[in-house]
Amino acid sequence: MSDSTDPFYITTAISYPNGRPHIGHAYEAIATDVMARFQRARGRDVRMITGTDEHGLKMFQTARDQGRETIDLADEMSGYFREMYAALNISFDNFMRTSDPAHHAASQALWRAMEANGDLYLDRYEGWYSVRDEAFYDESELVNGEGETRLSPQGTPVEWTVEESWFFKLSKYQDKLLALYNEQPDFIRPESRRNEVMRFVEGGLKDLSVSRTSFDWGVPVPGSPGHVMYVWVDALTTYLSGLGYPDPESDFRKFWPANIHMIGKDIVRFHAVYWPAFLMSANLPLPRQVFGHGFLLNRGEKMSKSLGNVIDPMALAEQFGVDPLRYYLLREVSFGQDGTYSAEAIVRAANADLANSFGNLAQRSLSMIFKNLDGIISADYAQAQDDLDLLNDVNEMARSCLPDAFEQLAFSSGIESWLRAVFACNQYVDTQAPWALRKTDPERMRAVLMTLFNVVRTLAIAIRPVVPAAADTLLDQMGIAADARNFGALNDKEWFAKLAASDFAVGQPVPIFPRLELPDGEGEA
Repeated sequence: MSDSTDPFYITTAISYPNGRPHIGHAYEAIATDVMARFQRARGRDVRMITGTDEHGLKMFQTARDQGRETIDLADEMSGYFREMYAALNISFDNFMRTSDPAHHAASQALWRAMEANGDLYLDRYEGWYSVRDEAFYDESELVNGEGETRLSPQGTPVEWTVEESWFFKLSKYQDKLLALYNEQPDFIRPESRRNEVMRFVEGGLKDLSVSRTSFDWGVPVPGSPGHVMYVWVDALTTYLSGLGYPDPESDFRKFWPANIHMIGKDIVRFHAVYWPAFLMSANLPLPRQVFGHGFLLNRGEKMSKSLGNVIDPMALAEQFGVDPLRYYLLREVSFGQDGTYSAEAIVRAANADLANSFGNLAQRSLSMIFKNLDGIISADYAQAQDDLDLLNDVNEMARSCLPDAFEQLAFSSGIESWLRAVFACNQYVDTQAPWALRKTDPERMRAVLMTLFNVVRTLAIAIRPVVPAAADTLLDQMGIAADARNFGALNDKEWFAKLAASDFAVGQPVPIFPRLELPDGEGEA
């Protein structure tokens, strides 16, 4: 594990808002948020930056086709992303819009730094450009479409573009990039993405066109009237502007370089080739890791508007609840790989894992304390070996298994270890049968219920980054202070005695995970 005293900086990709956010945006935001919350719970000073990438030809054309000003479209669409983040309980520290004046200043500062290093020159660009990808492609990268049409490697239309352009000397950084990938194997994860990038760079890098003159919706190039920056120069700079770059007294000084850029696998090239080259040119430290996660598929199919299977994450959150959706997406999909989802699967996971297993464990435990012990928490009881074994197993999960997995972004593996601990607790309840002990051995019943109170607290703290609202509702009912819900609190051996010595008593518990039902016509859970 990394040192818990080090600052931690994580970003999502900067979303292109020419349409409303979809489930892929939600998936990335949730995963990034879970990592940010996890690191905060470990005691680290965290910055999480997200935002919208509003420049480029695609936004300009979309606004023009709608007969409106581009900034009006950007304002509206950026607002939808903010709404989604709020609805999904995303705990970002700064939402950066590339249309903000502060971002323009940061982009121009980066440009000047690259220019001062001798890496920018004016020339004429002729080549293939995909408006949809906002990317240039070499002839060798194109694939055949219907008839004689040519498509990008992503299957998007390309058009031949000719215009005056500033170029960045990307070719100059080929060997430096390959050295980076070899010396820092974890710079690009997972390994399959690293291998793809290395093959691309080994194939030879050409200098990159980094300005446009055919439209004016973008960051003006310093000292070059009529030129605006290529959208990817501008968009990537958000990771700097979100921290206040180039102000030397801003958060940039403390938090850069980024620990993780969390992005979709389709934009790894921009983040793992162009971005480190720009930073090398500007003499700025490189991010520690670029993680290219997979796609979410709707019942195994890639989402598209033409198929009519694009899912609104706000609708899913409203239908199934925010925490069950967050849990499902990280539990079911091995992070880094493609995954599939369906309404049935969300309901099944939420009911089996959250409602029936953990929710029922918490409800039964607190209910028995409320009914049989008048809600009184007592530190005066004798522990049997079964109690100690369970406490050790649950503590091992919370202090080692889950944190180790989350550090590696292996969310599903970490949640699996948490779930095994939940199952062990339910097995303990069934074996100890405190409802029977109430008549035969009340003191043993007290020991069992206090053991359950202990492990439920630990389980709630461990899973809190994933299901923050539900975990806090439960911890509220257990009298756990807001500042004692982190991983450091799990090392406090006096917490139980302090709680028992206070005036706290468990009240009638409220279920934290109600069972979900599928809407009519969507199958059975």
